[in-house]
Amino acid sequence: MILTFILFLLSAAAIYLACEYFVNGIEWFGRRLNLGATAVGSVLAAFGTALPESAVTFIAVFFGKTPEQRDIGVGAAMGGPLVLATLAYAVVGLALIFHHRRLERKTYHVRVDCIRMSRDQAAFLAVFVVKVALGLMVFAFKPWLGVLFLIAYAIYVWREIRQSDTAPEEEEIEPLKIRPSVAEPSLPWAALQAALALLVIGIASHIFVGQLESIGTALHLSPHLVALLLSPVATELPETMNALIWVRQGKERLALANISGAMMIQATIPSALGIFFTPWLFDGPLLAAGIVTALAIIFLWQLFRRGAVDGRALIIVSSLYGVFALLLTFIFPH
Repeated sequence: MILTFILFLLSAAAIYLACEYFVNGIEWFGRRLNLGATAVGSVLAAFGTALPESAVTFIAVFFGKTPEQRDIGVGAAMGGPLVLATLAYAVVGLALIFHHRRLERKTYHVRVDCIRMSRDQAAFLAVFVVKVALGLMVFAFKPWLGVLFLIAYAIYVWREIRQSDTAPEEEEIEPLKIRPSVAEPSLPWAALQAALALLVIGIASHIFVGQLESIGTALHLSPHLVALLLSPVATELPETMNALIWVRQGKERLALANISGAMMIQATIPSALGIFFTPWLFDGPLLAAGIVTALAIIFLWQLFRRGAVDGRALIIVSSLYGVFALLLTFIFPH
């Protein structure tokens, strides 16, 4: 058990340090491609950090030999958006409050395009409602509908790049960590740093998830509790770490774009894989996860639609994660 806790802490530290290199590399990568700041967060960073959990879903649903193994993939496809919609946004609010004096901010207001963020929430909600509805129905051609989710993500990426709001040159970027003496590092160097950091994130995340599951087993937690509550927190840790780093730098726009982009990936690609290779039928806990996630998105949509979002308001949404934890513990204990 001592070794488990040591590996747990070391892997978490490795993820954070690797995320420092990843966000730095991906910002330079976006600048070399002349992408706007929001597109860097919502497309490049989100796609990179979402690869580990998408791989978990793919391996579970494609190579799983039993229904229980395939259910792990479905649980990952539902648990990821729940964590991002609740805990990840709350982390942004907490980090902004903690760092506001160092950033010389007089208020806790989040500096972000609220109209664009509200539109992202609405787009995610539309896809997510379809995703949950399919989990309640049985019909022969359901697997073919997975293609629609891939198309939805392709449209999202096209829109984000096309409507990129801020040229990357307007954002101050720290020197590339593996080439600190070069004022304008080249695209290959930026890509190399981001790729190596992503590799470390993937390996450390795998170790982190394993240790978290071992801790859950040692504490005699139910499989549902581990699969839907603890494991998604681990797999979404890179996005959360990215948010902490970017908010610390005063770039909450990148932090929120990374989270919303990762949510859209979670709503489409893992869902498509699950629909392709499993019956995609929800039990009580999965349906509860879907409802709580939808409520969180509605709350965020209303929040950003009003404009001038306060960091303290983002913290409130984390209470819905607590509600889900109570439901999973007392209503669906097995």
